[in-house]
Amino acid sequence: MKELEKTLKALANKRRLAILKYLKKNQPATVGNIANEIDLSFKSTSKHLGILSAADIVEKDQRSLQMFYRIAANHDMAAARIISLL
Repeated sequence: MKELEKTLKALANKRRLAILKYLKKNQPATVGNIANEIDLSFKSTSKHLGILSAADIVEKDQRSLQMFYRIAANHDMAAARIISLL
């Protein structure tokens, strides 16, 4: 039950939903790409991605100096259902 609560809390934000909507069509993507697309600062976008990552909704992969994000392959069914609606 705690994992479901963590997932739902991570998804209960319009900015994070916008990030997931972008990643659904454009993955992997850098923090800068995502920030530009959703019109949010780099710092705020990074913070939101950290929350999504902590909830195992997105995965990150560092390549050189850039961090790339994509929707996690093994996210739970609640996250999968919400992402499918975006």
